[in-house]
Amino acid sequence: MDGSSLGKWLCLIVCILTLLKTEGASIPMTIVQTAAARGAVCLDGSPPGYHFEKGSGSGINNWLVHMEGGGWCESVESCVSRRDTYKGSSSKMEKTMGFSGILGSKQAANPDFYNWNRIKIRYCDGSSFTGDVEAVDPKTKLYFRGERIWQAVIDDLLAKGMRNARNAILSGCSAGGLAAILHCDKFQSLLPASARVKCVSDAGYFIHGTDISGGSRIESFFGQVVKTHGSAKSLPASCTSKTRPELCFFPQYVAQTMRTPLFIINSAYDSWQIKNILAPTAVDSKKEWKNCKLDLKKCSATQLQTVQNYRTQFLKALKAVNTGLGSSSSRGLWINSCYAHCQSGSVSTWLADKSPVVGNV
Repeated sequence: MDGSSLGKWLCLIVCILTLLKTEGASIPMTIVQTAAARGAVCLDGSPPGYHFEKGSGSGINNWLVHMEGGGWCESVESCVSRRDTYKGSSSKMEKTMGFSGILGSKQAANPDFYNWNRIKIRYCDGSSFTGDVEAVDPKTKLYFRGERIWQAVIDDLLAKGMRNARNAILSGCSAGGLAAILHCDKFQSLLPASARVKCVSDAGYFIHGTDISGGSRIESFFGQVVKTHGSAKSLPASCTSKTRPELCFFPQYVAQTMRTPLFIINSAYDSWQIKNILAPTAVDSKKEWKNCKLDLKKCSATQLQTVQNYRTQFLKALKAVNTGLGSSSSRGLWINSCYAHCQSGSVSTWLADKSPVVGNV
């Protein structure tokens, strides 16, 4: 390769790297070093982290805080299996991350929030940021400190300017979407009284549903999450004062008691919920649902009807009189029929030519 060609390649590489940086494709992770002193650490004891792209122009005092998803661990055994992965340790996480969808920096693809302060909080506790157990088993060396992680990160952001926010949104996907609901009122209480604060839950409205066995495996699972992580004291008191703490891990029992405006983005045929709430492997002993869950085109007529009935369950959990979102004007929702899980993090489903549209919106 001659000097001229090498120069062109170097120029091209520099241009590409510059473009990636401009579009937020290489946002470094900030480690909250002061968190460890508060015991606010991941499952393995490492300090928590987040990715932060600063706002500019008209968005300089606006903040969008998005919480990463990634399921839960409901037992010591399952938490040990997460502990030494990126789901349980900041030391195992990638050090840079690209933003897209609701966090994207392109005005055309994210016109509402492209120039806001945009943050993605990494998820390493397995409890939707609700755990708080002081004791640490010397054998497993597991830390259940999700609630402390959330508080430590938010305090760090408040110190970096969020305490002066004019507009602020707490959002999240999946387990992070559930966390957005569970921490919503607390988030509002930490911000200026003059700030406009709202919460957005993407694929986080997990329902207290009935599975194919006629039981509710998900109730047992969430109950174990709450017990293992000591989450009861961190869940919204507006809910736990009225019902069993483990039920307050379900948004339908929390949403109506919330003070802060809430917007739900979800599919009525949420793929995670179909696979894990409607037809969890544990109750599908004959594996009759295995292929159906992977591809709805492979479902039998009877299975499709069961899936359709789950949609009815989901909508009832949204609209129930004494639970659900209620009729408040401070509640909004975008419910579609995609067999998907999480839609705000991708340009293709957030704002693109082929994104879901209702009434040209």
